[in-house]
Amino acid sequence: MTAEPRPAVRLRIPEATAGARILAFGDYQPARVVTNDDLARNVDTSDAWIRSRVGIAERRIAGDDEGIVELAVHAGGKAIAGSGLAPSEIDLVILATCSAESPMPAHAGIVAHRLGIDAPGAFDLNAACAGFCYALATASAAVRGGSARNVLVIGSEKMSQWIDWTDRSTSIIFADGAGAAVVTGADEPGIGPVVWGSAGDQFDKIIIPDRHSFIQQEGQAVFRWATTAIAPVALEACERAGIAPADLAAVVPHQANLRIIEAIARRVKAVNAVVADDIVHSGNTSGASIPMALSRMIERGDVPSGAPALLIGFGAGLAYAAQVIQIP
Repeated sequence: MTAEPRPAVRLRIPEATAGARILAFGDYQPARVVTNDDLARNVDTSDAWIRSRVGIAERRIAGDDEGIVELAVHAGGKAIAGSGLAPSEIDLVILATCSAESPMPAHAGIVAHRLGIDAPGAFDLNAACAGFCYALATASAAVRGGSARNVLVIGSEKMSQWIDWTDRSTSIIFADGAGAAVVTGADEPGIGPVVWGSAGDQFDKIIIPDRHSFIQQEGQAVFRWATTAIAPVALEACERAGIAPADLAAVVPHQANLRIIEAIARRVKAVNAVVADDIVHSGNTSGASIPMALSRMIERGDVPSGAPALLIGFGAGLAYAAQVIQIP
């Protein structure tokens, strides 16, 4: 007996939105400041040595009562307040982090609950130091595709809990903090196409081998990779967005190392842009560094509203991502 053919079924999908844009940024840093002289009491280093190699003068370290959730709540709350939205209007929360103490449950839902956001979609995303750019691209796609109306994107890191404070190669670099942005729909795009990828054959250049280990990195190998491979990605992001480097108002690379930041900026040739150097006083905060740096630049009035800024994330994985955004 031949089965009767079934009528074709059409699935309904949400109506697409033309673009997505950022309404506001927010940032948060712990109160405790650790200077290079403080570190020199425990490891064989000095203020001059650290400044010459990574450009860091001081960094912020979270207390025992501050984890990635607490840091994220501060930064996320500030971004929501600046956006003009109520927490009830946020329907998706993405938390970019690579420094969680526990892999389960995801921390995004906890952050959302503490911010008074009721029953949003919520998940954690781990692309290490490129995490915020990955999360921002995901938020933009969700809004443009109709899966979300307003998205809270947060990069929050407590790198200090994964550091061997007797290891000079890592203890001088990493720090704690959080940065956030609120993304919404727009008639004109305010978040450009993402250019992303990874060099998985070099995964072991920055690694935490297991749950009983601290972060390890091959600094010279990472430096060579970042100073040669990342600028072309940044330039491609500009090309896809239709923005000439000379028209950029800001270049905000991941705050990994001041020498890397300066090398990438030179190759991008954004001659009229302010280049973020938040690393000097904040250290390397991994997935939090880009939104933290840009949030602080906006607060200081370093960059004008409506102007284009280039975001460039790169780090462990080795993952990378870049996109041009319109400064809120």
